[in-house]
Amino acid sequence: MPGAFRKMSQAPQRHDRLIVALDVPTAAEAKALVEKIGPGASFYKVGLELFVTGGYFELVDWLVKRGSKVFADLKMFDIPETVGRGIANLRGRGITFATVHGNQSIMRAAVAEKGDLKILAVTVLTSLDRGDLDDLGFSCDVERLVLSRARRAMEAGCDGVVSSGLEVQRLKSEFHDRLALVVPGIRPVENKPADDQKRTVDVAQAFANGADYIVVGRPIRQAPDPRGAAEAIQKTIASIFPA
Repeated sequence: MPGAFRKMSQAPQRHDRLIVALDVPTAAEAKALVEKIGPGASFYKVGLELFVTGGYFELVDWLVKRGSKVFADLKMFDIPETVGRGIANLRGRGITFATVHGNQSIMRAAVAEKGDLKILAVTVLTSLDRGDLDDLGFSCDVERLVLSRARRAMEAGCDGVVSSGLEVQRLKSEFHDRLALVVPGIRPVENKPADDQKRTVDVAQAFANGADYIVVGRPIRQAPDPRGAAEAIQKTIASIFPA
C-alpha cells in the first residue's frame, strides 16, 4: 500500500538480472535479436521506439509466450487519470515492469491500477548530467534529485525505481530491499563520444553499488555475436551472485 515499508516479494532470479533493451525500429527486428540471443537472456525491455511503430503488443505477447519476462518502458507522463488508464491497459498481459515518469499524483494513479504489474518510477534519465538539469531548471545536484524522487516513489507505493548506477549505492543504503533498483546505461568500456548516455557504469560496478537489475542495449545489440555478449554478462553476474 502507498507509503508502507515493504520488501520486494523475492530476490530476482540470477538469469533475470540482465534485461536486454530491444531498442530497434521494428517488431520484426526485435524478434530477430531475441532469436540471436537465445538462452543468453530471459528478460527484455520493450520501449517507446517500438511502441510507435506498430506491433508492440503482438511482440509483448510473443515474448511472454516464449517464456520471457517483459519490461514495458513507456515512461508514462500525463494527467493522473490518463496514466492510470494507460497502466490498466497493460494489466493481464504477463508484463513484469512498467515505468511512469511524473509527480506524486501520477505515480499514485499508476499504483492504483497496476494489478499484476510492478511500477517503476523514473528518477533522472541517464542521458542527463548537471548541465542538462540546469537547462531544465533544477537547482539541486543529480544525487539529491534522485533520492528525492525515490522517496516520493516509495511513498506513492511504487515497486522500484530506475536510476543511474552512480546513484544506486545511496538508494540501496537508504531503501535496502524496499525498492527494486533497475540500472540502465550499462557500458562495458568507456563511452564513445557520440554515445548519448552520460552517467554510466559497467556491469560489476552496477551490482557492487546495489543494483537488482541492469538494462543493457547497445553493448549486446551492436555486438558481432549478441548471444556471446549476453552470455559474457551473465557470466559476470554469476560470479557476483553464486548459486
